[in-house]
Amino acid sequence: MQVRTSDGVTLALHYLGGSGPPLLMAHATGFHGRVFGPLARHLSASFSCYALDERGHGDSGRPEDGTFEWDEFGLDVVACAERLAPDGTLFGLGHSCGGAALLLAELARPNTFRALYCYEPIVLPPGFAPEGGDNPLSAAARRRRYRFASRREALQNYASKPPFDALDPAVLEAYVEHGLRELPEGGVALKCRPEDEATIYAMGARHQAYSLLGRVGCPVTVAFGERTDSIGADLVAQLVGRLPHGRAEQLPGLGHFGPLEDPAAVAVSAASALLSYPGR
Repeated sequence: MQVRTSDGVTLALHYLGGSGPPLLMAHATGFHGRVFGPLARHLSASFSCYALDERGHGDSGRPEDGTFEWDEFGLDVVACAERLAPDGTLFGLGHSCGGAALLLAELARPNTFRALYCYEPIVLPPGFAPEGGDNPLSAAARRRRYRFASRREALQNYASKPPFDALDPAVLEAYVEHGLRELPEGGVALKCRPEDEATIYAMGARHQAYSLLGRVGCPVTVAFGERTDSIGADLVAQLVGRLPHGRAEQLPGLGHFGPLEDPAAVAVSAASALLSYPGR
């Protein structure tokens, strides 16, 4: 289905199956909602699973000014939440940028969520990273290969390179199937433009969610991987300490891309965390 945001961006919102209360899933930078298909299959006994393509990703539109302020990802989540559960019966699961987007949405529209499961959300203390400008992730995004002769070639390319080589094979297939578009002249290209991805990374430290975490009223589980090189135990402890109803959970053997590396393990963790709040 299509959803229109308050600032005029048209989003794609995908139903990924299941029954029960609605669960909205928000992806990491450079991905799209349908990479959560394998995770949704493991959650389908407990939730009706939905995933959005955030602005500039997948089948969603992009802002005309190309700014990609992260508060706008929060607007994406709010628009989808209002479509799915205007009465506040919604659960949320977010990965990386998607985890930050869920928290920004709850701050912008309190009581949107019954509970949140945020896997390594990019919510950084002031001074933790420079605000604006390029960083190593931005530079890497600009160097990213944009075109391929076919989806088969793209799949083979990604399967041989980190971090994609660590992804569950079904996740990687979904990424390639739904993350590239056909070109009129032949071949395929990434739907998420490398320049847009670079801009998103550059803007990641500008939002104010960290300083406002004390206003998040719903329960939040902040999960992280044992092998992460991103949002580790010390930072997670800081985040949880600022959340009124926060808890931390480490998942053994996983890295920053945990929900895409081992969907089954993350599904067990997420379902247990989210459903431990039946009164919400």
